[in-house]
Amino acid sequence: MTEQDAPVSAKRRTAAFQFIFAAAVINAISFGIMIPVLPNLIKEFTGGDTAAASEWNVVFGAVWGVMQLFCGPILGMMSDRYGRRPILLVSLGGLAIDFLFMALAPSLMWLFVGRVINGLTAASFSTANAYVADVTPPEKRAKTFGWMGSAFSFGFLVGPAVGGFLGDIDLRLPFFVAAGLTTLNWLYGFFVLPESLAPEKRVKKFDWKRANPVGSLVFLRSHNDLLGLATVGFLFQLAHTVLPAIFVLYTGYRYGWTPGFMGLTMMGTGIAGVIVQTLLVGPVVARIGERGALLLGCLAGAAGFAIYGLAADGWTYLLGVPVFALMNFLMPGLQGLMTRRVEPSGQGQLQGANQALQGIASVIGPVMFGMTFAWSVRHDSELHEPGLAIFLAAGLLIGAFLLSLKVGRASKAATVTA
Repeated sequence: MTEQDAPVSAKRRTAAFQFIFAAAVINAISFGIMIPVLPNLIKEFTGGDTAAASEWNVVFGAVWGVMQLFCGPILGMMSDRYGRRPILLVSLGGLAIDFLFMALAPSLMWLFVGRVINGLTAASFSTANAYVADVTPPEKRAKTFGWMGSAFSFGFLVGPAVGGFLGDIDLRLPFFVAAGLTTLNWLYGFFVLPESLAPEKRVKKFDWKRANPVGSLVFLRSHNDLLGLATVGFLFQLAHTVLPAIFVLYTGYRYGWTPGFMGLTMMGTGIAGVIVQTLLVGPVVARIGERGALLLGCLAGAAGFAIYGLAADGWTYLLGVPVFALMNFLMPGLQGLMTRRVEPSGQGQLQGANQALQGIASVIGPVMFGMTFAWSVRHDSELHEPGLAIFLAAGLLIGAFLLSLKVGRASKAATVTA
């Protein structure tokens, strides 16, 4: 057994989290780099046809979500059977290959193949969350999950800015840089990152009956209130797709914002989220508990969306940013409650099930919100509600809040000690 394969001891927990946090930051940055340039690369392949590029962009997103739906549970169970580290390496390797495909693709179909490969292997964040559950005591998980969320947010602050700058130089350059960063992350994981799941805590065999979307639902139903909590997470993930789906079109249509101002607004929103995740989650959860953080996140998200939908001018919209940022209490509280209900050998399957639900949300959300926004704009002269899609997202979070009132109650029977 190598040093990297050895399980993480109590004395190495802090160092292990630092390792996985750094890996998550690098991964998020490399992923964020492609955001401002991938649609333009697709547009280049469609001969400059914006409508065709938009259709292909939807297809790419939907296919990725479908891959996540079926492969997320498989990779989650594999991490429970073989450990977190090898699955993380497989995922990072698939992402690096995807970036190289995008950098070198001679046609749209090659680009499509790269996205399929990424969808088949994408489990870096879910495996990282399982890793965090392995090395963190239950009472501290909400705080560490908040830090993991900040890694994702920080990457999406830095990544798009870097991608946009490099894309102005050469449209393919951001993908080469992202491939390089991801490869460095893979090397970091291979040579430095220790295994977090001890052999005696792993499942004894890989069960294909459980490694599928249906098996994930059975797993969620087998634990006290876990399916209800997962439903809360699904409602959140579904609501969360509204801004990526319509933000640019909505703010341009309603407020006349320029791309530059939109970028600054996205950056400000991200910074506010990072502040909540790194500075506020820990002390607030210590005071009001994981359930309280979950409820606060649901209400803040619904209120933030309501402000965004009601705002008649851009300055009123910006007033909703600090309120919306408090939604970042939701996932740390939810992950803390969910991981308490699962034994160490099931943390990977839990995160795989969550990833499958996220895949469903990523397929349904853009279509649902995009079509709702299109309908509201076409009928704006009679309806006068261009924010209808955002109100729908607020309603989903109200539903999540009401469900959380019941399923967020922890009982001694439901809690599994690490």
